[in-house]
Amino acid sequence: MKILITGGNNSKALKLLKAFPNHFVLLADYGEIPIVTTDKYAFTSLGVLNKESIAHILLNFCITESIDCIIPLHDFEIQPIAKSSVLFGEYGIQVLLPEADNIDEYFKEGNNIYSDFAVFIAGECIFSTNQDLPKTDYKDLNGIFGFDNQDFKLFTI
Repeated sequence: MKILITGGNNSKALKLLKAFPNHFVLLADYGEIPIVTTDKYAFTSLGVLNKESIAHILLNFCITESIDCIIPLHDFEIQPIAKSSVLFGEYGIQVLLPEADNIDEYFKEGNNIYSDFAVFIAGECIFSTNQDLPKTDYKDLNGIFGFDNQDFKLFTI
């Protein structure tokens, strides 16, 4: 699977690499990016930032680069991508975010600093930095979440 993680210039994005050891991860950001390619990951540019058409820019990029899954990390990408997740799905691109109707519950703008993070796909925890994460029902969670004491918020930059 080929995964796109936006905010690739941020150290938080680099932390996510260990969550996807068996997939190719494309770390992307806006503007000039050093082009680096390895067997497991690569850095690339998404071009000039235009917040007004962010969903279109990312969908076009995902189609062009044959992306299977997108993980948006920038605060300004969350709402537009969540609202466009059905369109991404029509092109076979999985959006790793909660449903648009529930996103406000998990979205907190600003500096989100949590001691741990976890990756959930359709409620199933596939990776966590905290091995003591309780095995409870997380059916509403889809995406990357920072957490402290069961307070889950989207892992954003």
